Amino acid sequence: MTAPIRREQPGGEGSAPIPDHAVRLRRLNRWQAETLREDLADLYVESSHAQAGQEYRGREAFLQRLSGDIRRAGFALLIGEDSAFVGCAYGFPVPREGTWWRGFDGPLPQSVEQLTASGHVFAITEVLVHPHTDDQDLARRLQQRLLADHHASLGVTLVDQADVPAYDAFLSWGWQDIGAIRRPSDPTLLRPWAPVLLRAMVLPLGPRTAACPDGLAHENRTQRPD
Repeated sequence: MTAPIRREQPGGEGSAPIPDHAVRLRRLNRWQAETLREDLADLYVESSHAQAGQEYRGREAFLQRLSGDIRRAGFALLIGEDSAFVGCAYGFPVPREGTWWRGFDGPLPQSVEQLTASGHVFAITEVLVHPHTDDQDLARRLQQRLLADHHASLGVTLVDQADVPAYDAFLSWGWQDIGAIRRPSDPTLLRPWAPVLLRAMVLPLGPRTAACPDGLAHENRTQRPD
């Protein structure tokens, strides 16, 4: 699940160019990610909006999610740094068999199902940006670089329906809401059996045409070899 993040202004026509002193992006391997667990957890706490007294519980839940993601095949992590560690984004390729979509409410859009089967869908499970960074487009850059590095045709993420700021931020970055997914709640909560309603969001990376204005067309040439 994507963590709460600071909303940033979308880029586009008239947006300021990235300055020479912008935050640098750097890829980390699994071992490096493990060694930075505590630093990543600190960034989570600093970039989230947890209520007073809830920081420890949120931190521990984040570390549990991170540990699970690191073990997934194809796990990848990007960090943003200038004079300090100010942001990160990570995720993994979505399995072709479609386990990522368990709990989806209703039929999955055919184009999304086909792209999943092609092996070119990448899930971004966490995006964190320190609230005091000067790079106002860092979250978007982290996402775009992570997806580009993995030659993804589609980015996917899940956002808690109750987290309106994060949901609005993803919409402003071009993500599309394709429906709801129900998942078990955080095991650190008092009622972990109560399902959480998440919004399934996708970021199409294919060309937008008159026939496929959403960019979700399936292309056979993107099929990964077995």
